[in-house]
Amino acid sequence: MNIGVDAAAFGMANAVVASTDDVNSGYWNPAGLVNLEDKQLSLMHASYFANIANYDYVGFAMPLDDRSAVGLSVIRFGVDDILNTTQLIDDQGNIDYNRISLFSTADYGVTFSYARRLPLDGLNVGINAKVIRRVIGDFASSWGFGLDAALQFETGDWKFGLMARDITTTFNAWSIDEEKFAEIAGAVDGQNQELPETTEITIPKLQLGMSRKFVYHYDFSLVAEVDLNFRFAETNDIISSSFTSIDPALGLEFGYIDMVFVRGGLGNFQNIKQLDGSESVGFQPNIGVGFKYKGIQVDYALTDIGDQSAALYSNVFSVTLDWSIFR
Repeated sequence: MNIGVDAAAFGMANAVVASTDDVNSGYWNPAGLVNLEDKQLSLMHASYFANIANYDYVGFAMPLDDRSAVGLSVIRFGVDDILNTTQLIDDQGNIDYNRISLFSTADYGVTFSYARRLPLDGLNVGINAKVIRRVIGDFASSWGFGLDAALQFETGDWKFGLMARDITTTFNAWSIDEEKFAEIAGAVDGQNQELPETTEITIPKLQLGMSRKFVYHYDFSLVAEVDLNFRFAETNDIISSSFTSIDPALGLEFGYIDMVFVRGGLGNFQNIKQLDGSESVGFQPNIGVGFKYKGIQVDYALTDIGDQSAALYSNVFSVTLDWSIFR
């Protein structure tokens, strides 16, 4: 649930909390859903770790009236066909490859979004209710629930956004198959001898964003946004304390006649410890392109250009369909 959705947002290093205004707002800032003029559908696919893991997303949103909108999104991150070698050695100590089996592990996130315009002109609010499902083969599974709250304010060419994730602290309760665990516990002496914890929590996070749109000669546009991502824990973010850590992000989108888009962004600024004990600042540069025509928008992003970050690059594709294409 921390990775993000939409190749257009990835191209801007996820700095879209203030400017988001389409179906993908259900993830980034549900208050932005009130800008929808018609129903929209979004699809995204990305591969991670040399295609070992697949990350997929589908989102749908629609206006209820001129002051409110709703959305539904589903995210899956999974690794399929993992080799289970815990039973590789039989009772006589012989290696038997026929005892190898396959299993999959996957995380699912289902989000229900609602947005509404407030009486104060330009101020919108949104809320997400999230259901989290995690499955690790036949070994264990969990259910989790959480809430997000968001604001978006627009005045002239300026937009401001606030997204508070997991405001109630998201809990995941695990159920572990003790028979399967017993097989794992006996696979390697001295390891996996105790059942893991059955409760997992996700602490709240806060995102603040400010953006402005510039228009040149009617045909050319530039959207610039700066976000600050707060995590209430001490991390490797470039601004970090025992109370909170702050990771800035900057995104730019150049547009031509609202049809062709070129994007760039910098984010994920981290203090990285080197092998010699020294520290350096790493960051993740992203680029992307997009094309929109008659209600169909296709976007591509390449994340982590070069070697400025410890993360690996990924290719991200997404498609957004506006129901206006059918009218």
